[in-house]
Amino acid sequence: QVQLVESGGGLVQAGDSLRLSCVASGLTFSSSSMGWFRQASGKEREFVAAINWGGANTYYADSVKGRFTISRDNGKKTVYLQMNSLKPEDTAVYYCAARASLYTATTSKSYHYWGQGTQVTVSA
Repeated sequence: QVQLVESGGGLVQAGDSLRLSCVASGLTFSSSSMGWFRQASGKEREFVAAINWGGANTYYADSVKGRFTISRDNGKKTVYLQMNSLKPEDTAVYYCAARASLYTATTSKSYHYWGQGTQVTVSA
């Protein structure tokens, strides 16, 4: 069975950095595209970043472009989200998602597997 386990969330101040990790098991990681989504309290889940199977192609939401970086290590079956210059509006539960396709997508319905989420809270 597929498992995605996120870690690295926490409470930080505005301007700080965090790196989220997501370790995958039970799927052919090197053939899967990966994404990060987030959901703030009372809001819908939104796309943050995505990366294709080999890491050559990445996509970002406009709200995080230039501040967040998605990367992956296929040998470790892990995808990362480096978050710099964090803002209070980045506060949310961050979810890792896997898509059984070589190609990325930016809509949540395109992803087949989800992690349990990790809380990121940014104080002003």
